[in-house]
Amino acid sequence: MRNLKTKLLAMAAFLLGSTLAVAQDSGPLIEALLRKGILTDQEAEDLRADLANDATAKLASTSLTPNLSKMTISGRFQAQFVSLDTDIKGTLADPTPVNHAFLRRIYVGFKPVFSNGWSAYLNYDFAGSTFDAAYIEKIFSPALVVNAGFKKAPIGYEEYFISSGALKSIERSALTRFFVESNNGRRLGAGSYRQGVWVLGKQGGWSYEVAVTNPEREESSAGAAGVGSAANNNFAYWGNLNYQQAFAETQGLFKMGTSIGFLPDQGGKTLGAGNDLTVWSIYADLRYRQFSVLGEYMGSNNEQGVSATVDAKSAGYYLQASYRHGALEPVVRYTFVDSDGRGVQISDGIRSAPSGGTMNELTEWFFGANWYIIGNEAKHEVKLQAGYLFGESRDSILGVAGPKANTQGFRSQLQVNF
Repeated sequence: MRNLKTKLLAMAAFLLGSTLAVAQDSGPLIEALLRKGILTDQEAEDLRADLANDATAKLASTSLTPNLSKMTISGRFQAQFVSLDTDIKGTLADPTPVNHAFLRRIYVGFKPVFSNGWSAYLNYDFAGSTFDAAYIEKIFSPALVVNAGFKKAPIGYEEYFISSGALKSIERSALTRFFVESNNGRRLGAGSYRQGVWVLGKQGGWSYEVAVTNPEREESSAGAAGVGSAANNNFAYWGNLNYQQAFAETQGLFKMGTSIGFLPDQGGKTLGAGNDLTVWSIYADLRYRQFSVLGEYMGSNNEQGVSATVDAKSAGYYLQASYRHGALEPVVRYTFVDSDGRGVQISDGIRSAPSGGTMNELTEWFFGANWYIIGNEAKHEVKLQAGYLFGESRDSILGVAGPKANTQGFRSQLQVNF
């Protein structure tokens, strides 16, 4: 029977002139063979898959390799506007307000899938002129998958497990940004993009991920192609353990887990001084019908994070709740960051905000709504988001209560995701 199908396929390809034409025009022929009993249902499905895969490979592959079974093209365009104003208590010399429109992300991605579990993924951000991901993947089984290349370290639920296109509060929380954004003497730089090897998998409701990467956070495509030095030739180690349970009757989901990262020579006020940094998080995500609540706690141990004689144990948490009603979804989030004497500025945690000086603690409130114009909460194809935020930094890093600054204003974003 397989020889018969092959002959039919070859004859149709010759008569129609291309594999693409076969894939598009062979439907009626397959249906006729089904009705006459020449093909079984399973044989028809197999033949359709063979035609589709062959057409995809010849269209997507310049080498015309028969091993390319699928090529996926994806993209994410985000246009954002912010209007934020910072007020420093007790002074008239406040920072200049920010009122600006800009391209937040322009992602274009390609994923070629080959036979025997091999694939690759490239996602480039033209707005930031950097890779979002560039790695090779081998799937041995659902419980054992290996990635090698450039991607995010598996630390922090909001940072690693929630796509930028699925963020309900437009930007990630001030806590996440303080922990994962680049080290500037205040933020920790303990996450985001790295180069290395990841091993991951899932079994039942459990999933895991471990990684060995370069210790430093990459900031650009040039950095991704760079080599090591005496300051960063050690490895960083990461791990995440996650459990989730779905409830079909209530369209519900419960997910919880923990993650940890150890980064040698990435602590202190200045990188490369021989100080280590350890970060961890615990998180939970609960969804019940249209209602969703998400929370995460993050902690750290930063050697000489305050000074040459004082370590820092920066920590914090965020809580976020939303309720989906048709195409609209109101959302509220509260975030708290304690730098433990290391120092934090409003601009460290709230993207695009003017700085209000270096304080010890930072809080943020966000009140907003999402309008799913096309698609749904899972697809986010065309989405408009808007919200009001209020952030406050307070108390001197010297332990003196009183000094404070606040930022408030509006943020909106229009997204197309495919």
